[in-house]
Amino acid sequence: MKISKFAITDAELERSPGQDGEVFVGNLVDQRHGSPITIGYGRYGPNQRLGETMAVDDVMVVLEGRLTVSANSDSVSAGPGEIVHMPKGQKVTIHSHEQGAVTAYVTYPHWREARE
Repeated sequence: MKISKFAITDAELERSPGQDGEVFVGNLVDQRHGSPITIGYGRYGPNQRLGETMAVDDVMVVLEGRLTVSANSDSVSAGPGEIVHMPKGQKVTIHSHEQGAVTAYVTYPHWREARE
């Protein structure tokens, strides 16, 4: 595999699987590229909620906007430049604030394979 650089304009964003809200994801590197991890971008519309039991370890970097991630009685809010780790098996709710959010993510293993 070669060294690569990406921008959000490189991602083909699609609605997050199983969701009907304004939550979109776009993988740039995954199993199709021979990588052990998935790398991509996410975009959340304003005031969106995404509930998920994490099938993989997920690291999310907030690039724009603000998100709150809740699990059990814990809750963290993150803005530009901040990182949220969501461990495999954790049930989380991700809530975007009024301005929405853009994120970059890295998962291990591949989230699409884990959901199937």
